[in-house]
Amino acid sequence: MQFWCRFDRVLLLLALFLVGHVVQANSALAAAAANPVRVGYPQPSGAMLPLWLVSDARLDQKYGVPVQNIFISGADRMNQSMVAGDIELASIGGAVVNTVLAGGDLVAIAVGVPTYGFSLYGRAEVKDIAGLQGKVVGIMSKGASSEHAVIAVLQRHNLQPGKDVKFIYLGGVREVVAAIDRGIVAAGVLSSPTTLVARRMGQKELVNIANLGLPYIHSGVATRRTFARQQPERIKSYLRAYIAAIKIANEDAETSKRALARYLATNDGAILDEAYQTFRGIFPRVPYVAEDYIKSVLAVSDNPKAAGANPKDFFDNSFLKELEDIGFVKELYGQR
Repeated sequence: MQFWCRFDRVLLLLALFLVGHVVQANSALAAAAANPVRVGYPQPSGAMLPLWLVSDARLDQKYGVPVQNIFISGADRMNQSMVAGDIELASIGGAVVNTVLAGGDLVAIAVGVPTYGFSLYGRAEVKDIAGLQGKVVGIMSKGASSEHAVIAVLQRHNLQPGKDVKFIYLGGVREVVAAIDRGIVAAGVLSSPTTLVARRMGQKELVNIANLGLPYIHSGVATRRTFARQQPERIKSYLRAYIAAIKIANEDAETSKRALARYLATNDGAILDEAYQTFRGIFPRVPYVAEDYIKSVLAVSDNPKAAGANPKDFFDNSFLKELEDIGFVKELYGQR
């Protein structure tokens, strides 16, 4: 009898132990769901597809990192939100370099589009890039990818930004295409799928900057260094989801276009196809940040510290390398 009483007590203690762990686990899951990683994005562009797929394809749930995507128009506001701690991660490109040069505690941890993902569009009367001399060009944000792209193009045509061609900063891609249409600017830098909207309005492509193949960090993932130090497991979980999203973006048109339809708020098949096909295949399988991408940003930056800056100070590939070293990428792609 004493044996069975002791046995019953052991079972009771074991049951209480298991219940306690279940309650603790459920509490942890509830806390994670109530405290998602906030991820900002600056433009409604096909370049944002991997970021959108993280949540739209439920990859955040699969890899245990609930995500809240937040639209914050323009790189300036995005950087301010990041530095202030209002968001944990952001899809920003060259702007991260200027923020670090200005003393911001940011670091790039992945690159989604490793070249300028823009086109320069102009009014019908503008024949070519040379025809922009003495004209005004519309830019989304100062110090961001859109400005860097135009500077790179003008320099290739021996035109000096600010002297031969003036810039006006309009905030977003929709504002740029509207300014071209109204004649406020002669040309402007656009991203897909707004490029299709521009053609429908009678504007013409002067140059597809992406086709030039210039190395650059157009969009990717950036965070605060303090957040990366304090929450390394959340960073790695997000990057797992991001890498898996890249695979879908490059291989699964149906799932990708469903995400694009949601975030671009349209069911226009031509718009969705423009957004998808422009960036399909550009997204790198393992989105490492290369020194050349940072060097390209430093080369067009107007910050006086840019010339003497070390490109290695602006990115951290350690999280991606760890994931690759443990075989995550090979497993994802079904390789042994």
